[in-house]
Amino acid sequence: MAYTINKYNTNQLTIVQDGTLDQTTDIKLVGKNYAGYGEIQNENFVFLLENFAGANQPPRAVTGQLWFDTANSKLKFYDSTKWRTTGGAEISATAPAGLATGDFWWDTVNEQLYSYNGTDFVLIGPQDAGSGITQMQSRSVRDDLAVSKSIIAATINDEVMFIISPVEFTIDSADAENAISGFDVVRAGVTLKNTLNATAGITSGTQRFHGTATNADKLNGISAANYVTASPGQPSVFTEITNFQTDAGIAIGAGLDLKIFIENDNQGVIQNAQGDEIRFRTKQSGGLSKNIIVFTPGVVKPGLNAAGTAAESVTLGDISNQFAAVYATNIYGTSEKASALIVGGTARVGAVDTIGTGTSSSVAVRDGSGNLNAVLFQGTATSARYADLAEKYSTAEELAPGTAVAVCACEDHDVEPAKASDHCIGVVSTAPAYMMNSDSEGQYIGLKGRLPVRVKGAVKKGQAVYAMADGVCTTLATTALVGIALESNADELEKLVECVLKV
Repeated sequence: MAYTINKYNTNQLTIVQDGTLDQTTDIKLVGKNYAGYGEIQNENFVFLLENFAGANQPPRAVTGQLWFDTANSKLKFYDSTKWRTTGGAEISATAPAGLATGDFWWDTVNEQLYSYNGTDFVLIGPQDAGSGITQMQSRSVRDDLAVSKSIIAATINDEVMFIISPVEFTIDSADAENAISGFDVVRAGVTLKNTLNATAGITSGTQRFHGTATNADKLNGISAANYVTASPGQPSVFTEITNFQTDAGIAIGAGLDLKIFIENDNQGVIQNAQGDEIRFRTKQSGGLSKNIIVFTPGVVKPGLNAAGTAAESVTLGDISNQFAAVYATNIYGTSEKASALIVGGTARVGAVDTIGTGTSSSVAVRDGSGNLNAVLFQGTATSARYADLAEKYSTAEELAPGTAVAVCACEDHDVEPAKASDHCIGVVSTAPAYMMNSDSEGQYIGLKGRLPVRVKGAVKKGQAVYAMADGVCTTLATTALVGIALESNADELEKLVECVLKV
């Protein structure tokens, strides 16, 4: 008599037939009179005792089942949808799905603990990024007199970026555990990293305060009292805008080498009074200076590189900022494009045409597929892309590639699939090298060359193949010789075999 197995909630789980072993769950359910049931039942008790301990989750879990995950040393239970951790936190590199409010997740990538609030994960700690601490830290640091000082250290990935202190002191850096990289003297207020005593309070690294300050004691290390201030009537007066209100302009250099002045009342002039060059120089993002343009008498040219051995590569305009037009008597070099090509003194534009058409007095241009079309190409071809010579013949219906054909007796079409008693004239081609009667109706029939042939039965390279029936060939000799096999194929079923035609 079969056993009906119910769950604790009285829902039926399965029916175990007599003499069978049911594996609906992860413990085996033994039917009446099943041989060897003692070992199975004992194993079931062991599975329950060890909570199915293993690195992989039990595959046939039921709601409420326990599993000890040996890979993570966690006891988990099945909630009808997923395995959930009974205590501690879910451990994974990405945020797990299906957690309940209050559940924990340990992020193995950033080594941080999160709590799920029912909608999002809330970071509990530690406040770090990657492998280091990222947070404002309250710390106690000893000075060079062994007195502890309280500071706040702004830390990013274990690197202290600035220190806030109510007093000034020198850090005891002799003790490696007390030292802070980039700091020796901590000033009252905020001290940036690499603002060392040896640099007189000037930050030597890239750290900076960014934003607007209402006042400063120094500028670039120079006291504010040493700067020129606006004092009307004094020779050193500088206003918001510096004006040189004379057409004579200004001269720069120990020998007054460069002049900037006004000519003819309103024409601005930059002129060198010494030498024969005026250079325009810019600095790249990497810090290297480049001589972009050099003006010499009668010539505008690119400047030499920093080594002075070759001309800089200079571009006029760019893809977003183009010159509208450039006029010149002669232009030498390579042009990326042109609106026309001079042929025999006549400007001819390019034209992309469809197959069999052509635009007169134009330059033929490839289409989007890379093809070049014209009404007629004249000349000698040194090669062909495909391998057979073909001509169009009409057929009663579309024939498959490789079908051997013979001339038929029907008046309404030319050829039909060849049989053993026919005289085969060719094979249906799909990629002929030379196509005759291309404007005629029908299919291209390969007459000479090499192309795939429909063959049934095994064939060896070098064997002759003959039409047998319905345009399919075999190696059995008939009067309908088609060609010689160029490859071997042991497949007994019909397939395409490359052959050289002998029709």
